[in-house]
Amino acid sequence: MNLRFGYGTNGFAGHRFDDAVAVLADLGYDGVALTLDQPHLDPFAPDLAARTDAVRRSLESRGLAVVIETGARYVMNPWHKHEPTLVSDTERDRRIEYLRRAVRIAEGLGAEAVSFWSGTLPEGVSAQQGWGRLISGVTEVLDEAERRDVRCAFEPEPGMFVDTLAGVAELRRRLGHPSRLSATLDIGHCVCNEPAPPQDCVHEVGHLLGNVQADDMRPGVHEHLEFGDGDVDLPATLGALLDVDYRGLVSVELPRHSHAAPAVAARSLEALRVAADRARTTATEATG
Repeated sequence: MNLRFGYGTNGFAGHRFDDAVAVLADLGYDGVALTLDQPHLDPFAPDLAARTDAVRRSLESRGLAVVIETGARYVMNPWHKHEPTLVSDTERDRRIEYLRRAVRIAEGLGAEAVSFWSGTLPEGVSAQQGWGRLISGVTEVLDEAERRDVRCAFEPEPGMFVDTLAGVAELRRRLGHPSRLSATLDIGHCVCNEPAPPQDCVHEVGHLLGNVQADDMRPGVHEHLEFGDGDVDLPATLGALLDVDYRGLVSVELPRHSHAAPAVAARSLEALRVAADRARTTATEATG
């Protein structure tokens, strides 16, 4: 089995969508992780259906798969990054509507997953209240996903209410282990915020993986780095993904590198390919 590599459009913020797709396809990527935001696909702008169809045609013309990401910074509030969230004090319905639109867009694009996260718990709000808000919101999103036959993937984000894979497991437990909800694993986050390295995290939750983001990081520092600039053992991590028979996209997540997007994307794909070759060689040697 060969892993399939994608690149996040939040790392191509200076490019038109069609231009970003052309660059990524020409480099040899297998797909894109499309963040629903301006300038690529704003879910709140007019003519959403027509614009979604144009995106679908662009992806299909280049043979690219797609996952939907929902980490847009200011698409809902021009003053406050990521707000409102599923655990905010107010306007949570606006976040839920954003995610429901993401599910409908995913249906229209034939996306492999819709990835989303909890948000940061406001000061003075108890964990019990946070779980109540989160469960209520995620239930509505999953209802929409069930109607549309779309897979969702929940991402633990450092600093947010659900910040570890253990938190994702607890969310699934509280929801009754819904089959429609899988996990997003950012391999850099494992170095930053998990008790185990990325390869161990992959083995732990491999059966639940619905989406994988790829970047490098250092322990305790939530900064997305190019491969080789942090502590991720990339061959070991990709080897673990092969071990668990992960079939989804492994998408580079470098949202602060748009200033040099084509060059960064080229370096990233080369690093992934070299690491994947090493992982396969190690596996072959281990089996004799």
